[in-house]
Amino acid sequence: MTHNQSRAKISQSRRCVVKIGSALLTDAKQGIDVAAIGRWVEQAAKWMSPGRELLLVTSGSVAAGLHRMGGTTRPHALHDLQALAAIGQMGLVQTYETAFHRFGIHSAQILLTHADLANRERYLNARSTLKTLLKMGVVPVINENDTVATEEIRFSDNDTLAAQVCNLVEADLLVILTDQEGLFEQDPRECPDARLVSHGQAGDPSLVAMAGGSGSLGRGGMRTKVLAAGKAARSGTCTVIANGRKQDVLSQVWAGESVGTYLEAAQGRVAARKQWLASQAKTAGRLVLDAGAVRVVRENGGSLLAVGVIAAEGKFSRGEVVACVDADGNEVARGLVNYGIDDTRKILGKPSERIESLLGYVDDPELIHRDNMVLV
Repeated sequence: MTHNQSRAKISQSRRCVVKIGSALLTDAKQGIDVAAIGRWVEQAAKWMSPGRELLLVTSGSVAAGLHRMGGTTRPHALHDLQALAAIGQMGLVQTYETAFHRFGIHSAQILLTHADLANRERYLNARSTLKTLLKMGVVPVINENDTVATEEIRFSDNDTLAAQVCNLVEADLLVILTDQEGLFEQDPRECPDARLVSHGQAGDPSLVAMAGGSGSLGRGGMRTKVLAAGKAARSGTCTVIANGRKQDVLSQVWAGESVGTYLEAAQGRVAARKQWLASQAKTAGRLVLDAGAVRVVRENGGSLLAVGVIAAEGKFSRGEVVACVDADGNEVARGLVNYGIDDTRKILGKPSERIESLLGYVDDPELIHRDNMVLV
């Protein structure tokens, strides 16, 4: 496949995460760039349609707060940064809300810390919330919760946060907008003749070696963007790093045009997830399947429904890896279970339409979705 053919796949993306950096959103002299946000939102509104979903990861709360308080130099003390983030976040989210409202699109504020995604239950809750918002046609506007983040739990940059969001929602594409054209073979600030890397493989160590440092208002740099692309690729997400000041940059990216640096994931979303599942040495429990369920899973590649499960063993929680075995104990498959052990036992042998009446809620109609399952 040629580079152009590979780029053309971008136009087929249905779920996209766009990350916008501090250097684009604001500076110490002007505060939030309302006009720039309006241009990006306008491009997003034109791209969004039934079946297309957008998530925004935004920086800029600290820089916006700094401007509001008349400062010019980003402080180093954690409590100062937290206070400025609280001040700046108010104007930042209001600007996005107003911009999307022009096109009849609702937005929602999501603030996350690393601890939210390190804890399995909170990770799944964040995932469920984001996916529900997308189903409602709402654009999540996501930022690190700098007001409570400490050195131990902060993402360190919103590029990493954007990659984590891609993993959360299994995005097709990550677009990182920055103040550079993309990744260059050498630092263009020191070498004006440096060549732009138009295409590469996400996770390639040689690309990380080409990247440089960060600016004064943000915490990231080209290095963090390249590393983020590698993290996003674990979910099969491809990444484009492009200049956010370029006219109609998002429209050009989504059209598959040769803009910025395109870092391709080695595998698609489902293949990447299944490879990870297959590599898990331990499982948290077992589900015993009846003959019909074994046949559906093994021969038809279907999802596992509660109606086809005879018994549940272990102490697993929602989202953990469990083994699926036949009546003789032979492992058929393994996957990520949608319900914990107690709730699973309540719905064993029951049709999916009874889950809500039995549990009082329903997360998914399947006990294990086929995309989260691998045959053994």
